[in-house]
Amino acid sequence: MDQLLAIDMDFCADNSDCRVHDMSAQKQSGLAWVKANTDLINDWVNQDGLALLRGLNIVSTHQFSTILETIFGEPLKQYVYRSSPRTALKNNIYTTTEYHADQVILQHNENAYSNSWPKRMGFFCVVPATTGGNTPLADSRAVYSHIPVRIREKFERLGVMYVRNYGDIDLPWQEVFQTQNESEVEQYCHANDIQFEWIGGNKLQTRQCRPAVVTHSSSGEKVWFNQAHLFHCSSMDSAVVQSMRSSIGEAHLPRNAYYGDGTHIDPQDIAAINDVYRGLTFSYQWQRNDILLLDNMLYTHGREAYTGPRKVLVGMA
Repeated sequence: MDQLLAIDMDFCADNSDCRVHDMSAQKQSGLAWVKANTDLINDWVNQDGLALLRGLNIVSTHQFSTILETIFGEPLKQYVYRSSPRTALKNNIYTTTEYHADQVILQHNENAYSNSWPKRMGFFCVVPATTGGNTPLADSRAVYSHIPVRIREKFERLGVMYVRNYGDIDLPWQEVFQTQNESEVEQYCHANDIQFEWIGGNKLQTRQCRPAVVTHSSSGEKVWFNQAHLFHCSSMDSAVVQSMRSSIGEAHLPRNAYYGDGTHIDPQDIAAINDVYRGLTFSYQWQRNDILLLDNMLYTHGREAYTGPRKVLVGMA
Protein backbone atom coordinates (compact mmCIF):
# COMPACT_ATOMS: atom_id res chain seq x y z
CA MET A 1 0.00 0.00 0.00
CA ASP A 2 1.35 3.39 -0.99
CA GLN A 3 0.87 5.08 2.38
CA LEU A 4 3.13 7.21 4.55
CA LEU A 5 3.33 6.78 8.31
CA ALA A 6 5.17 9.41 10.34
CA ILE A 7 5.60 9.54 14.09
CA ASP A 8 6.44 13.22 14.49
CA MET A 9 7.45 14.12 18.02
CA ASP A 10 7.72 17.83 17.09
CA PHE A 11 3.96 18.03 17.45
CA CYS A 12 3.93 16.67 21.00
CA ALA A 13 5.22 17.55 24.43
CA ASP A 14 6.94 15.43 27.05
CA ASN A 15 7.74 12.63 24.59
CA SER A 16 4.11 11.51 24.63
CA ASP A 17 3.22 8.46 22.57
CA CYS A 18 1.76 10.34 19.59
CA ARG A 19 0.68 9.11 16.18
CA VAL A 20 0.57 11.45 13.18
CA HIS A 21 -0.47 9.58 10.05
CA ASP A 22 0.50 11.73 7.08
CA MET A 23 -1.36 11.03 3.83
CA SER A 24 -0.05 14.05 1.93
CA ALA A 25 1.25 11.81 -0.85
CA GLN A 26 -2.19 10.37 -1.56
CA LYS A 27 -3.72 11.57 -4.83
CA GLN A 28 -7.29 10.35 -4.20
CA SER A 29 -9.93 12.17 -2.17
CA GLY A 30 -9.96 11.92 1.59
CA LEU A 31 -13.19 9.91 1.56
CA ALA A 32 -11.88 7.45 -1.04
CA TRP A 33 -8.70 6.86 0.98
CA VAL A 34 -10.67 6.36 4.20
CA LYS A 35 -13.01 3.83 2.55
CA ALA A 36 -10.00 1.88 1.30
CA ASN A 37 -8.25 1.93 4.69
CA THR A 38 -11.01 1.82 7.31
CA ASP A 39 -9.64 -1.27 9.06
CA LEU A 40 -6.17 0.23 9.25
CA ILE A 41 -7.48 3.48 10.74
CA ASN A 42 -9.49 1.61 13.36
CA ASP A 43 -6.42 -0.48 14.19
CA TRP A 44 -4.50 2.75 14.87
CA VAL A 45 -7.21 4.05 17.22
CA ASN A 46 -7.64 0.67 18.92
CA GLN A 47 -3.90 0.36 19.54
CA ASP A 48 -3.08 3.93 20.53
CA GLY A 49 -6.41 5.42 21.64
CA LEU A 50 -5.99 8.23 19.10
CA ALA A 51 -4.91 8.94 15.54
CA LEU A 52 -4.24 12.20 13.71
CA LEU A 53 -4.93 11.93 9.97
CA ARG A 54 -3.04 14.64 8.14
CA GLY A 55 -2.93 15.71 4.51
CA LEU A 56 -6.30 14.34 3.33
CA ASN A 57 -8.29 16.32 0.78
CA ILE A 58 -11.63 17.11 2.47
CA VAL A 59 -13.95 19.49 0.69
CA SER A 60 -17.09 19.79 2.86
CA THR A 61 -18.73 19.22 6.21
CA HIS A 62 -20.87 16.53 4.58
CA GLN A 63 -17.74 14.69 3.46
CA PHE A 64 -16.34 14.90 6.99
CA SER A 65 -19.52 13.36 8.44
CA THR A 66 -19.38 10.57 5.84
CA ILE A 67 -15.72 9.94 6.69
CA LEU A 68 -16.58 9.58 10.39
CA GLU A 69 -19.55 7.31 9.72
CA THR A 70 -17.33 5.16 7.51
CA ILE A 71 -14.66 4.85 10.22
CA PHE A 72 -17.09 4.43 13.12
CA GLY A 73 -19.35 2.05 11.21
CA GLU A 74 -22.54 3.72 12.45
CA PRO A 75 -24.51 6.98 12.20
CA LEU A 76 -23.23 9.91 14.20
CA LYS A 77 -24.76 10.66 17.59
CA GLN A 78 -27.03 13.64 18.23
CA TYR A 79 -25.63 15.84 20.99
CA VAL A 80 -28.36 15.93 23.65
CA TYR A 81 -27.99 16.74 27.38
CA ARG A 82 -25.37 19.35 26.51
CA SER A 83 -23.03 21.15 28.87
CA SER A 84 -21.67 23.80 26.50
CA PRO A 85 -22.90 26.03 23.66
CA ARG A 86 -22.44 24.69 20.13
CA THR A 87 -23.89 25.18 16.68
CA ALA A 88 -25.44 22.15 15.01
CA LEU A 89 -24.53 21.69 11.36
CA LYS A 90 -25.89 19.01 9.04
CA ASN A 91 -25.63 15.26 9.67
CA ASN A 92 -24.92 15.57 13.43
CA ILE A 93 -21.73 17.56 12.96
CA TYR A 94 -21.24 20.33 15.52
CA THR A 95 -18.93 23.20 16.15
CA THR A 96 -16.67 22.66 19.13
CA THR A 97 -17.55 24.56 22.32
CA GLU A 98 -18.17 28.22 21.55
CA TYR A 99 -16.56 29.86 24.58
CA HIS A 100 -14.66 33.11 24.13
CA ALA A 101 -11.26 32.83 22.50
CA ASP A 102 -9.42 33.99 25.63
CA GLN A 103 -10.87 31.16 27.72
CA VAL A 104 -9.20 27.79 28.29
CA ILE A 105 -11.42 24.71 28.26
CA LEU A 106 -10.21 22.20 30.84
CA GLN A 107 -9.50 18.57 30.02
CA HIS A 108 -12.56 16.33 29.95
CA ASN A 109 -14.00 13.13 28.53
CA GLU A 110 -17.08 14.04 26.54
CA ASN A 111 -20.35 13.52 28.48
CA ALA A 112 -18.56 11.83 31.41
CA TYR A 113 -21.19 13.48 33.64
CA SER A 114 -23.89 11.39 31.94
CA ASN A 115 -24.76 7.70 31.80
CA SER A 116 -24.53 7.88 28.01
CA TRP A 117 -21.39 9.04 26.25
CA PRO A 118 -19.73 8.69 22.85
CA LYS A 119 -17.14 5.94 22.61
CA ARG A 120 -15.38 7.64 19.73
CA MET A 121 -14.99 11.23 18.57
CA GLY A 122 -13.63 12.88 15.46
CA PHE A 123 -12.40 16.48 15.22
CA PHE A 124 -11.90 18.29 11.91
CA CYS A 125 -9.77 21.42 11.64
CA VAL A 126 -11.34 23.68 9.02
CA VAL A 127 -9.43 26.84 10.00
CA PRO A 128 -6.52 26.70 12.49
CA ALA A 129 -6.15 29.64 14.87
CA THR A 130 -3.49 32.28 14.30
CA THR A 131 -1.94 31.44 17.68
CA GLY A 132 -2.94 28.79 20.21
CA GLY A 133 -6.29 27.07 19.78
CA ASN A 134 -4.93 23.53 19.83
CA THR A 135 -6.85 20.63 21.36
CA PRO A 136 -4.73 19.32 24.25
CA LEU A 137 -5.06 15.64 25.18
CA ALA A 138 -4.36 13.49 28.22
CA ASP A 139 -4.39 9.72 28.76
CA SER A 140 -7.21 8.88 31.21
CA ARG A 141 -5.35 5.76 32.38
CA ALA A 142 -2.33 7.85 33.33
CA VAL A 143 -4.57 10.43 35.02
CA TYR A 144 -6.08 7.66 37.16
CA SER A 145 -2.68 6.34 38.22
CA HIS A 146 -1.21 9.80 38.97
CA ILE A 147 -4.03 11.17 41.15
CA PRO A 148 -3.02 10.91 44.83
CA VAL A 149 -4.32 7.64 46.28
CA ARG A 150 -6.24 9.37 49.08
CA ILE A 151 -8.20 11.48 46.60
CA ARG A 152 -8.64 8.71 44.07
CA GLU A 153 -9.97 6.17 46.58
CA LYS A 154 -12.55 8.57 47.98
CA PHE A 155 -13.84 9.46 44.52
CA GLU A 156 -13.83 5.81 43.54
CA ARG A 157 -15.83 4.90 46.64
CA LEU A 158 -18.39 7.72 46.54
CA GLY A 159 -18.64 8.78 42.89
CA VAL A 160 -19.71 12.27 41.80
CA MET A 161 -23.01 14.12 42.02
CA TYR A 162 -23.48 16.74 39.29
CA VAL A 163 -25.90 19.55 40.11
CA ARG A 164 -27.07 21.86 37.34
CA ASN A 165 -29.35 24.90 37.41
CA TYR A 166 -30.49 25.94 33.95
CA GLY A 167 -31.47 29.46 33.10
CA ASP A 168 -30.06 32.94 32.88
CA ILE A 169 -26.47 32.14 33.92
CA ASP A 170 -25.88 28.70 32.42
CA LEU A 171 -27.42 27.16 29.30
CA PRO A 172 -31.24 27.13 29.26
CA TRP A 173 -32.80 23.69 29.59
CA GLN A 174 -34.34 24.08 26.14
CA GLU A 175 -30.85 24.10 24.60
CA VAL A 176 -29.43 21.38 26.85
CA PHE A 177 -32.24 18.90 26.15
CA GLN A 178 -32.97 20.12 22.61
CA THR A 179 -36.69 20.51 23.21
CA GLN A 180 -39.24 23.12 24.28
CA ASN A 181 -41.43 20.46 25.89
CA GLU A 182 -41.17 20.00 29.66
CA SER A 183 -42.67 16.50 29.53
CA GLU A 184 -39.96 15.41 27.07
CA VAL A 185 -37.32 16.68 29.51
CA GLU A 186 -38.95 14.68 32.29
CA GLN A 187 -39.06 11.56 30.13
CA TYR A 188 -35.36 11.95 29.34
CA CYS A 189 -34.53 12.39 33.03
CA HIS A 190 -36.55 9.34 34.07
CA ALA A 191 -34.86 7.24 31.37
CA ASN A 192 -31.36 8.37 32.36
CA ASP A 193 -31.51 8.30 36.18
CA ILE A 194 -31.49 12.10 36.50
CA GLN A 195 -33.31 13.64 39.43
CA PHE A 196 -35.11 16.85 38.45
CA GLU A 197 -37.10 19.65 40.04
CA TRP A 198 -38.96 22.51 38.44
CA ILE A 199 -38.35 25.67 40.45
CA GLY A 200 -40.58 28.71 40.22
CA GLY A 201 -42.45 27.36 37.24
CA ASN A 202 -40.04 27.24 34.30
CA LYS A 203 -36.62 26.91 35.97
CA LEU A 204 -35.04 23.48 36.18
CA GLN A 205 -32.53 21.87 38.53
CA THR A 206 -31.08 18.40 37.90
CA ARG A 207 -28.92 16.06 39.94
CA GLN A 208 -27.17 13.01 38.59
CA CYS A 209 -24.82 10.62 40.38
CA ARG A 210 -22.16 8.91 38.30
CA PRO A 211 -18.99 6.91 38.97
CA ALA A 212 -15.69 8.79 39.04
CA VAL A 213 -13.81 5.81 37.62
CA VAL A 214 -14.92 3.34 34.95
CA THR A 215 -13.40 0.29 33.31
CA HIS A 216 -12.60 0.51 29.61
CA SER A 217 -14.91 -1.81 27.72
CA SER A 218 -12.17 -3.36 25.55
CA SER A 219 -8.91 -3.20 27.51
CA GLY A 220 -10.34 -3.73 31.00
CA GLU A 221 -8.19 -0.87 32.32
CA LYS A 222 -9.42 1.62 34.90
CA VAL A 223 -9.75 5.18 33.62
CA TRP A 224 -10.43 8.46 35.41
CA PHE A 225 -13.77 9.35 33.82
CA ASN A 226 -15.64 12.24 35.37
CA GLN A 227 -16.03 16.00 35.16
CA ALA A 228 -15.90 16.85 38.86
CA HIS A 229 -13.07 19.34 38.26
CA LEU A 230 -15.02 20.98 35.43
CA PHE A 231 -18.34 21.29 37.28
CA HIS A 232 -16.96 22.15 40.70
CA CYS A 233 -17.56 25.79 41.61
CA SER A 234 -13.84 26.29 42.31
CA SER A 235 -13.23 26.10 38.56
CA MET A 236 -15.01 29.46 38.22
CA ASP A 237 -13.59 32.82 39.18
CA SER A 238 -13.69 32.95 42.99
CA ALA A 239 -15.05 36.52 43.12
CA VAL A 240 -17.87 35.58 40.74
CA VAL A 241 -18.72 32.48 42.77
CA GLN A 242 -18.73 34.42 46.01
CA SER A 243 -21.03 37.04 44.50
CA MET A 244 -23.44 34.35 43.24
CA ARG A 245 -23.39 32.56 46.59
CA SER A 246 -24.43 35.82 48.24
CA SER A 247 -27.15 36.61 45.71
CA ILE A 248 -28.67 33.21 44.81
CA GLY A 249 -27.16 30.73 47.30
CA GLU A 250 -24.84 27.77 46.68
CA ALA A 251 -27.72 25.41 45.87
CA HIS A 252 -28.59 27.55 42.85
CA LEU A 253 -25.13 28.00 41.33
CA PRO A 254 -25.31 27.24 37.60
CA ARG A 255 -23.35 24.01 38.14
CA ASN A 256 -21.45 22.30 40.89
CA ALA A 257 -20.03 18.90 41.81
CA TYR A 258 -20.26 17.00 45.09
CA TYR A 259 -19.35 13.51 46.15
CA GLY A 260 -22.06 11.03 45.30
CA ASP A 261 -23.38 11.11 48.88
CA GLY A 262 -23.91 14.87 48.60
CA THR A 263 -20.93 15.95 50.73
CA HIS A 264 -18.62 18.76 49.63
CA ILE A 265 -15.46 18.16 47.62
CA ASP A 266 -12.43 19.98 48.99
CA PRO A 267 -11.31 22.64 46.47
CA GLN A 268 -7.69 21.64 47.20
CA ASP A 269 -8.47 18.14 45.94
CA ILE A 270 -9.92 19.63 42.77
CA ALA A 271 -6.73 21.69 42.41
CA ALA A 272 -4.65 18.51 42.79
CA ILE A 273 -6.65 16.82 40.02
CA ASN A 274 -6.12 19.81 37.73
CA ASP A 275 -2.38 19.67 38.50
CA VAL A 276 -2.33 16.03 37.35
CA TYR A 277 -4.03 16.96 34.10
CA ARG A 278 -1.58 19.80 33.51
CA GLY A 279 1.35 17.47 34.00
CA LEU A 280 0.05 14.86 31.54
CA THR A 281 -1.34 17.08 28.78
CA PHE A 282 0.18 17.24 25.29
CA SER A 283 -1.09 18.65 22.02
CA TYR A 284 -0.69 18.72 18.25
CA GLN A 285 -0.42 21.92 16.26
CA TRP A 286 -3.61 22.01 14.22
CA GLN A 287 -3.21 22.17 10.45
CA ARG A 288 -6.00 22.73 7.94
CA ASN A 289 -7.88 19.50 7.10
CA ASP A 290 -6.47 17.56 10.06
CA ILE A 291 -8.79 14.88 11.45
CA LEU A 292 -8.15 13.83 15.06
CA LEU A 293 -9.80 10.58 16.13
CA LEU A 294 -10.13 9.76 19.83
CA ASP A 295 -11.26 6.91 22.02
CA ASN A 296 -13.30 9.13 24.37
CA MET A 297 -12.75 6.82 27.34
CA LEU A 298 -8.98 6.65 26.93
CA TYR A 299 -8.25 10.30 26.14
CA THR A 300 -9.53 13.61 27.42
CA HIS A 301 -9.52 16.75 25.32
CA GLY A 302 -9.69 20.48 25.97
CA ARG A 303 -8.95 23.76 24.19
CA GLU A 304 -6.20 26.34 24.41
CA ALA A 305 -6.96 30.04 24.33
CA TYR A 306 -6.34 31.48 20.88
CA THR A 307 -6.21 34.50 18.64
CA GLY A 308 -7.54 34.98 15.14
CA PRO A 309 -10.28 32.95 13.45
CA ARG A 310 -10.63 29.29 14.41
CA LYS A 311 -13.05 26.64 13.19
CA VAL A 312 -12.90 23.06 14.46
CA LEU A 313 -15.84 20.68 14.01
CA VAL A 314 -16.70 17.48 15.86
CA GLY A 315 -18.79 14.34 15.37
CA MET A 316 -19.44 11.55 17.85
CA ALA A 317 -20.58 7.93 17.77
